[in-house]
Amino acid sequence: MEVIHEYMNPDQYCIGGREYGIYNIYYDTPDDFLIRESLSKPYYKEKLRLRSYYSPAAPDDLVFLEVKKKIGGIVTKRRVSMTLAESDEYFATRQKPEAKKYITEQVFRELDVFLDHYPVAPKQYISYQREAFFGKDNHDFRLTFDRKITERRFDLRLDYESYGNYIIDEDQRLMEVKVSDAMPDWLVEKLSELKIYKTSFSKYGKAYTNFVREKAATRNHIYISGISRVNDRILMNRSV
Repeated sequence: MEVIHEYMNPDQYCIGGREYGIYNIYYDTPDDFLIRESLSKPYYKEKLRLRSYYSPAAPDDLVFLEVKKKIGGIVTKRRVSMTLAESDEYFATRQKPEAKKYITEQVFRELDVFLDHYPVAPKQYISYQREAFFGKDNHDFRLTFDRKITERRFDLRLDYESYGNYIIDEDQRLMEVKVSDAMPDWLVEKLSELKIYKTSFSKYGKAYTNFVREKAATRNHIYISGISRVNDRILMNRSV
């Protein structure tokens, strides 16, 4: 942390250097096609989530509906903001809040296509406490530490309190390095010195994997189908 503070500043949301909460609802098909496809590590994958920075969120609190895509090793995220009440209305009727910017209209068109293609519903709650930093010389370079990563597959609303099971230990942190080009030399040297190595980790993926293991432990047999029906089309993907 001494080295991080030398080269990076706390994120604007880390007021007074404190961490902040992030609360998410992930949407998926009835047979969990999106997360199963993601776990198979395809070249292209996408997720849909509703995010709040309040817990519990009130009907007039701002939330963010996001489509997160990964193509090869490149991650992109597109999102629109609205109140929690407006998000309920959008999912129920596709009624959109008034858009004042063209880019907002464009993202809503992408969301409409996504929802036309996938018959999704709320499937997973994920929350965590985040400490974030950005480079003093490069604001596109970000470093985040997440703890108390909490999951549940019930009470799937943002106007409920944050509670559930931890998917990493209380003394652990998930560190993410977000950079568009090469990592700075000081970070490479420090990671090497501390023997910190890159690994693949998905919060939703870990929560779903735990869910499947728990189900398997209580049954003699379990089979997660690799066949999904979407808009009268049969889609094949790997089983888990």
